[in-house]
Amino acid sequence: MSKKLKVAVWKFASCDGCQLSLLDCEDELLAVADAIEIAYFLEATRATVAGPYDLSIVEGSVTTPHDAQRIVEIRKQSRSLVTIGACATSGGIQALKNFGEVGDFIRTVYASPEFIDTLTTSDPISKHVKVDFELQGCPINKLQLLELVLSAVQGRAPRIPHHSLCVECKRKGVTCTMVARGDTCLGPVTHAGCGALCPSYDRGCFGCYGPMDTPNMAALDHRLADLGASARDRERAFASFYVNAKAYREHRELVTSGKVPESKS
Repeated sequence: MSKKLKVAVWKFASCDGCQLSLLDCEDELLAVADAIEIAYFLEATRATVAGPYDLSIVEGSVTTPHDAQRIVEIRKQSRSLVTIGACATSGGIQALKNFGEVGDFIRTVYASPEFIDTLTTSDPISKHVKVDFELQGCPINKLQLLELVLSAVQGRAPRIPHHSLCVECKRKGVTCTMVARGDTCLGPVTHAGCGALCPSYDRGCFGCYGPMDTPNMAALDHRLADLGASARDRERAFASFYVNAKAYREHRELVTSGKVPESKS
């Protein structure tokens, strides 16, 4: 019998939703139960096995000095390290603090701010260590996570789509809310993976899966402006789950400054 793949699942600053997506696989995981060993996964069990690990799956962003040190040690113990979800891949919604004065937030929220030890930013894991693959989503698609684990077992690259959400809408026959009603929709620049959940219920995409590989931010921005969205509305549209993702962050800065470039399309 071949050696089992030793898998570890780690939590940083997050809501645990992406880890729960792994637990939600249930029956699907049974198919690979003989090929993997869950060596560390505190969300599922207190029993742990010491490293090194063949595959480390990391959820959450780095927000404290302690976690900045911890992720370095995890990387040293991991042959392959992948990040899952908006928090781990871009800093998450908590990265809104990157654009304000952290001290003010702490004094407002906590009765004893002197006990809070935090970084001034919420960082993606890739800012601190080498990451071998990033799986987008808030939360992630459990079938894409399963594909990630299977690819590690089989020693191949994960087969994760890189196209925009609009492709999923077309495949499902979903009416485009931006075309039909002039809704604000981030689908044209957002990574596929949710199955066009919000458009399926007559709502524009909120960008839960972050920017696709080649987002034409200027084209979407000009279209939204033509539909009557104010600069403030457009800026806020990109200030949620993936507020710190490079494409969204840089475009928000352009919108705020009034320097949005001409569309490429």
